[in-house]
Amino acid sequence: MPLIGTKEMFKKAHEGGYAIGAFNVNNMEIVQGITEAAAALKSPIILQASAGARKYAKPAYLKHLVQAALECEDLPIALHLDHGPDFETCKSCIDDGFTSVMIDGSHLSFKENIELTKRVVEYAHEHGVVVEGELGQLAGIEDDVKVAAEDAHYTRPEEVEEFVSSTGVDSLAIAIGTSHGAFKFKPEQCTKNAQGVLVPPELRFDILAEIEKRLPGFPIVLHGASSVIPKYVKIINDNGGNLADAIGIPEDQLRKAAKSAVCKINIDSDLRLAMTAGIREHYKQHPEHFDPRQYIAPGRDYIRELVEHKIKEVLGSDNKADEVMALLK
Repeated sequence: MPLIGTKEMFKKAHEGGYAIGAFNVNNMEIVQGITEAAAALKSPIILQASAGARKYAKPAYLKHLVQAALECEDLPIALHLDHGPDFETCKSCIDDGFTSVMIDGSHLSFKENIELTKRVVEYAHEHGVVVEGELGQLAGIEDDVKVAAEDAHYTRPEEVEEFVSSTGVDSLAIAIGTSHGAFKFKPEQCTKNAQGVLVPPELRFDILAEIEKRLPGFPIVLHGASSVIPKYVKIINDNGGNLADAIGIPEDQLRKAAKSAVCKINIDSDLRLAMTAGIREHYKQHPEHFDPRQYIAPGRDYIRELVEHKIKEVLGSDNKADEVMALLK
């Protein structure tokens, strides 16, 4: 099955009250773990690569890893550029066969963001590629670029209609309290539940609701939405790591978002944590091993476990592959 765009995915997700998982990929084992989990649960997925991932793995390697996944698994898969920093990067990905790109002009002024996004949209649409834009800016670290909390800002609902109509984007990433990385909140920002676990502040669902009202039926995207699953953090820390105060987004809030206009939820940090947990655990249990196949395989297993959990418990996209593929016939 060939790569597909995200329009069909988002249409069914919006109608069905679920979201598509957009999973960041960097190497073969991550691609395998994600696609094997999605195939087992018959879920459509988006494989996405950041500019940093393309630099690390090389564009040709990533392209052929995804092509191999298409040959191994009968799934609707879109290939997306995550956080495209400029027109040239987006153009390169479009020319290289990506079916979706994100242009991130969130650090620019509103006018400059519109101008840059519109330029990408015009080129992408000429080539049958869909575009995700962004309004509002998330805190945290993405591809080694840090946005301080004081520089982050929520999406302004009063700007979304003009932005979408002026640019022609196909989906919109918004900022409602999510954050990049494994350390999304400081302990002092959180409260403690009855079990003494730190609970971060709730996402700004009021902003999301206002955006839905202004853009009825329009696909919304959440970045920085890893839940930083405690199981993997504990495994890492128990095996020589130091991830004290790693705090993510509560999964009940993400599931609530997935039942709204949010059609795409990005997951990156959780994949890194799962992979690292498997490798660290194996190293401690088998210090005599030196074959990468021995210690990377457990990381892949944890990625598969993580993605299955996300699909069933957060995204709600299990058993939705057939309905997406039906739209393509």
